[in-house]
Amino acid sequence: MTTTLKEGGGYKFKKLIIEGKTKQVYELADQPDECAVVSKDRITAGDGARAHDLKGKAQISNRTTCKIFELLSAAGIKTSFVREASESIFIARKCDMVPIEWITRRIATGSFLKRHPGVPEHFRFNPPKQETCFKDDENHDPIWSQEQIISANFKLNGLVIGRDEVEIMRRTALLVFEVLEKAWASRDCTLVDMKIEFGVDAKGEILVSDVIDSDSWRLWPAGDKSQMKDKQVYRNLTTVTQADLDTVKRNFSWVADQLQFLIPPTRGRVAVFMGSPSDEEHCRKIKKECDKLNIPCDLRVSSAHKGTEETLNILAEYEGSGEPVVLIAVAGRSNGLGPVLSGNSVFPVINCPPVNSNNISQDIWSSLNVPSGLGCTTVVYPTAAAQAAAQILALNNHMVWASLRAQALNNYVTLKKADKALRQTKE
Repeated sequence: MTTTLKEGGGYKFKKLIIEGKTKQVYELADQPDECAVVSKDRITAGDGARAHDLKGKAQISNRTTCKIFELLSAAGIKTSFVREASESIFIARKCDMVPIEWITRRIATGSFLKRHPGVPEHFRFNPPKQETCFKDDENHDPIWSQEQIISANFKLNGLVIGRDEVEIMRRTALLVFEVLEKAWASRDCTLVDMKIEFGVDAKGEILVSDVIDSDSWRLWPAGDKSQMKDKQVYRNLTTVTQADLDTVKRNFSWVADQLQFLIPPTRGRVAVFMGSPSDEEHCRKIKKECDKLNIPCDLRVSSAHKGTEETLNILAEYEGSGEPVVLIAVAGRSNGLGPVLSGNSVFPVINCPPVNSNNISQDIWSSLNVPSGLGCTTVVYPTAAAQAAAQILALNNHMVWASLRAQALNNYVTLKKADKALRQTKE
């Protein structure tokens, strides 16, 4: 029998898939590949040994999870999140869950110190420390090695979790942490550690799944443990009063309020100057790559030789824009465009000559052999020009940084899957 949840915007719930301490997951009658994740007004600790009702927590947790998954998706990280459905519900792709928690730590604290006596609190892990726990409340989620995970031979939606899959999850968990670490740093908050889970959808795709909210991490504003805004405040209580619960709720609300700033308005762009309209096809390849990374890209036509004054006028537009700009000069033959831009601006300039087999050596040399005192660099391929520009902008934009890192991860996963397919063919 199907029922319609009043708050669910008309979604018809087919049956309860699973119920946990702080959420319920329902099948959807009209969308068999999706499910509804419903948060509860409930807070727990110690594998459920401590639990309290906390009115309003469901809405706060759902808002936090939705915004975090939106950030990860905007960066290009594959998640099960589909859309927010209501104040306490979001829709996700239906997955078989991997029964492993992936924990990533930047700073030593909490249980890590108890398990590793002699390590001082605040010890910084570079690279971040990763641990995996088997989800088993009765045994307090014991730590498992990667070898144990592989040996368990979990089979989820037809996918056996082997060495390749574990490595994909390991790298993805690290990236999720580092992306959120960068995002929180933009609000002067230190992401100390966090846990995430993965699921496998009907297509056999490994996705970041479950929820990510203030139950999932330690978060210290200004790097100060005494200002912690996460569930550890609740864990540390010897007794729990209503005033304590109100404090925990205010902390969670504060975190949710900060999330609107974690995906900042786009600031920074690439301006591609082409010396001739005949170079447009070459320039559009640069723009296409910028679009993939969500970087605004302008195409302009101006010849430094034939229209020096106009070139400088266009340059002045960007100098006066007040935003970071990377200039890409597309000019062949005697490349005066890149050097003129570099000599009249402090913006970084990348030469990307539209070479062909007839002029490759001359055009590249023209772009390389620039006068002294100029800092423009030279790349040959349009995609490389866009990537180089993105890396410059990423120094001050955590979303561009995240997009670049996610692109690298997705390339790795594609190669990993191709290698696995080839090995299986040979077998």
